[in-house]
Amino acid sequence: MSRSNPSSDVALTYNDIIFQARNQAYGAFDLRQHYRPTLSRAVGLGVGLFLLGVAIPTLYDRFWPKESSSDRQIMTEVTLTKVEELPAEKLIELPPVEKQPVVNTVRNLPPVVMPEADVIEENPPATVDELKDATSGPETAEGSGDVEVIAAPEAKAPSVQEKAVEVEAKTEGEFVMVEQQPEYPGGINALMSFLGKNLNYPRSAASAGVAGRVYVSFVVNTDGSLTDIQVLKGIGFGCDEEAIRVMNKMPRWKPGKQSGRAVRVKYNLPISFTLE
Repeated sequence: MSRSNPSSDVALTYNDIIFQARNQAYGAFDLRQHYRPTLSRAVGLGVGLFLLGVAIPTLYDRFWPKESSSDRQIMTEVTLTKVEELPAEKLIELPPVEKQPVVNTVRNLPPVVMPEADVIEENPPATVDELKDATSGPETAEGSGDVEVIAAPEAKAPSVQEKAVEVEAKTEGEFVMVEQQPEYPGGINALMSFLGKNLNYPRSAASAGVAGRVYVSFVVNTDGSLTDIQVLKGIGFGCDEEAIRVMNKMPRWKPGKQSGRAVRVKYNLPISFTLE
């Protein structure tokens, strides 16, 4: 008994071969059967939409043409009005210019070196008497007489009562920081030794048990002298006055220098008062 080949009766597809021994009720079998038709429809729809998007501007211009610029021009009527002539303004009459007074002038040309044969005696220089009531000029002319000739004042020797004006030199301001700070002669050790020998503890401060530092401010001048001595911060009970007394007793310091020259420098110095 011979068995017939099923392929001879029905043509098997690729999907039938894959799902021959499987359950064809699965969704995968249905998807594979409709995949190619669905893909063809999707490609056709995409191509159609693309061609439609490209053709839309052409179709729009064909069925709904734009209005030309000549159709949109609006003719407006311009009415010209006659400009009324403005009345001519009256000319403003300026007041007459006063004639300036003229001074008397005497011909007095500057001297020119000429050969002796060309010297002309007809135009001698003006004399002192002629120049009393006139000024020098290229031509001799008579003035209006309304102007007085201002003569230069005669030179005279200064009297004893006339004194020269003294100009007070402006004091240079104080520096706070300089290239070379002022220094007590001998250095800081000599300064401490001076304070230890000359500083007296006030009795009122000693009896009250007061101790601390008195901050003194002063200016070291260009010659090393100390001025403008004052207490910035004190402790009272006579300590402030004692610090001022010792500062006034100090010798001249070495002045501070800026750019190689001595200058005035403001300096602060703490003076300690301690009980032993």
